[in-house]
Order: sequence, then C-alpha cells, then structure tokens
Amino acid sequence: MRLDGAAVDIVGTGGDRSGSVNIEHGWAAVTMRGVCTRAGLNDRYFYEHFADRDDLLGGVWDDVGFQVLSELSAVVAENLAHPALGILHLAIARAVELQSDGPARILFGDHAGSRILEQRRTALLTEATDLLIATARPYLRPGVDESDLRMGVLMSIGGFIELLTAWRAGIIAADAERIVDHVSHAADLLGAEYLALPG
Repeated sequence: MRLDGAAVDIVGTGGDRSGSVNIEHGWAAVTMRGVCTRAGLNDRYFYEHFADRDDLLGGVWDDVGFQVLSELSAVVAENLAHPALGILHLAIARAVELQSDGPARILFGDHAGSRILEQRRTALLTEATDLLIATARPYLRPGVDESDLRMGVLMSIGGFIELLTAWRAGIIAADAERIVDHVSHAADLLGAEYLALPG
C-alpha cells in the first residue's frame, strides 16, 4: 500500500478498519507513524515523499477531488443525449454512490481545525460550481443572470455537501435512494428557474 492510500484508509475510517466513519478523528487520526505502519513502510519513506502531514493531507485531497470531478464529468459526457435535468439526476446519483463506498467519503467528513483541508474544501466547492454552470450553459434560458445562477448553484452544491456530511455522520437517517430523490427534487426546482425546459 502507498502512503497516500494508507492516509485515505485512515481518514475514511477514523482509524477503524470496519469502514465506519469516526468523525471524532478523521483527518486528525493521520500521523506520519500511523500512515507508515498502515502502508508497511519504514518511517523514513514518509519524508522522501511528503514535507509534512499537511503536504500529505493536501495531496490526498487533491487526488480524491480530481477523481470525483473526473467521474462526474464522465457522467455528463456519456449522457449528453439526455435532457439537462436527467443528466443532473445521474450526476447526483453518482456523487452519492462515490461517497458511500469509495475514497470520496473523505471529502464529506469534519475538516474543522485543518487549514489545508478547509482551503481544499472551499476550492472543491468552487470547482464543482464551475463544472455545473459550464454543463448547464447550453440549456440556459435566454437572458439568465449568471451571477444569480452562480449564487443558486453555489448554495445548492454547498447544501448537498452538508447533507452528505450529515448523512455520513449518521445525523440524517435515510438510504441512498432517498438522498438522491431529495437532492434531485431540489435540483429540479433550481432547474425550473434557469433552464429552458421542454413544455
């Protein structure tokens, strides 16, 4: 196992191999020694690859964030023949699926106290907003105010991230299908305001 893979494992499980997220730990459970032990490597290998723990955490976040945005971009590219809201529903379902059982789950934990992860979270929110607006642009109603659109999309994605974070923490009692249905309904309301939908 590579050092970054070991860090994903520890962040995603709070150090617990059962796979359940322990939000009391998360990123804070990542230590140089713990990562090396999980990877089965000598401690000296850590500093051959990373300057410090923040460097490791930032690198892991970047890798996972890139993977998630690539997956969602692929969903869009593979379904361009679908109506705009249909594409959005598919992307929502894939986002929920990714954070349920893949490394993307680390994007939806508690990052308070980690400057590097809080910065990355803000950047991811901006990148996701840009991606959604770029995808929606060909379907927009004529004359849409893109500043209003950006505010609506930013609020929606931020709310989606908070919902998934609460769901991962057990604060929301629902299955994945219900989460997808709820978010898709909210997306439909936003879409009705800005998209040129068939009558």
